[in-house]
Amino acid sequence: MTPMPQRSLLRSRKGQSLVEFALSVTLLVTLVFGMAEFGRAWMTKSIVTGAARDAARMYAAQNDTTAAGNRADNVLLSGGLTLNRRRNIPSLPNLSDNTVFYIVEYQFAVLTGLFPTSLGLDNFLLSSKTTMRREY
Repeated sequence: MTPMPQRSLLRSRKGQSLVEFALSVTLLVTLVFGMAEFGRAWMTKSIVTGAARDAARMYAAQNDTTAAGNRADNVLLSGGLTLNRRRNIPSLPNLSDNTVFYIVEYQFAVLTGLFPTSLGLDNFLLSSKTTMRREY
């Protein structure tokens, strides 16, 4: 068996390093963008929860679904969310236990494009429901 010349051995190692670098960078970029999207989704869920809480509070205190919806929309707007992706669902007052609830749903769109659109993983429905005792 004849030994390989030093020059060809060095070339094969350069190719190996390039392949390892390409695989590592792909994984690292996917993790970084995935963490960024998770952070955005967490923040959006927090804003939606706050909107549902404020709307339920307004509905429980004033029995006005229009004012409650406006309050939910104001909270969503102050959080930087658009209103064309939201849906507000007030309840009818429950007379047996004297409570009302308010649901805010928001269609969260993924920005990075990491998830395939054919599987429907590019949009997530974030929803929050708050129940409060009526005050009127």
